[in-house]
Amino acid sequence: MAPPAASYLAIHPGDHCLSGNLHTGETRGKVEVIEEAPTYITSPHPGKGNGNILFYYPDVHGFYNNAWLLMDAFADAGYTVFGIDYFRDDPVWKHRKDKDDKTTDPGFDHAAWRDKHVAFALATVPKWTKTIAATYGKETTKYACVGYCFGAPYVLNSLTAEGFITAGAFAHPGALTDEQFQKLDKPLLLSCAENDHAFPAEKWQKAVGILKEGGKKYQVQLFQGVSHGFAVRCNLDDSYERYVKEQSYRGIVEWFNFWLLQ
Repeated sequence: MAPPAASYLAIHPGDHCLSGNLHTGETRGKVEVIEEAPTYITSPHPGKGNGNILFYYPDVHGFYNNAWLLMDAFADAGYTVFGIDYFRDDPVWKHRKDKDDKTTDPGFDHAAWRDKHVAFALATVPKWTKTIAATYGKETTKYACVGYCFGAPYVLNSLTAEGFITAGAFAHPGALTDEQFQKLDKPLLLSCAENDHAFPAEKWQKAVGILKEGGKKYQVQLFQGVSHGFAVRCNLDDSYERYVKEQSYRGIVEWFNFWLLQ
């Protein structure tokens, strides 16, 4: 049974997730199917790898150029990156181009779409990460995970005491509960927007209170003047939005480097 609405610190993904901009550029990864999930795999340039693996949990837009470019950027930082398409070629943009689009798929039921893919993700992400670790990892490999919007709950689920992932991070999250923060056992970076009604100030402050009370290891990034989606779908022609996106990315890389490379 799902927890009552009052227990959610970040609300479910909805129309607020549909805004943003598409980014252009050449991607270099490949897609394979692992545990029934299409998986984008991208590696560091020769001689630049650090031997560790990063799991990428995407937003509601799934596999598209913005996500692939961001995964390639994490690979540029030395990580072999595996991104999961838990939507299996059914991202939200195939139904809604933006929050005002009622013509692409007039009968689209956003809640039913979300519930279907949440069920698959909950069942698949744990075995997907374990299969990748068993297949691609070595005895010395360490693991990190990053999630955006829809992907944030799977970051927290990956960072419990029972898990094997060393550290995690999320940006502009959705669908997070008090209990997930209470169960956190590994270092977490929270990359937050000042204007995010999915995870507003009173909610991320409550989350930080839970982390502080529990003696958890955490870091908070808070960026003024940006909104939900800033770390993936910002306007790159706006110099401040570009700066914020890059600072979120760099902060996450530095967070992972500290916990995985020492």
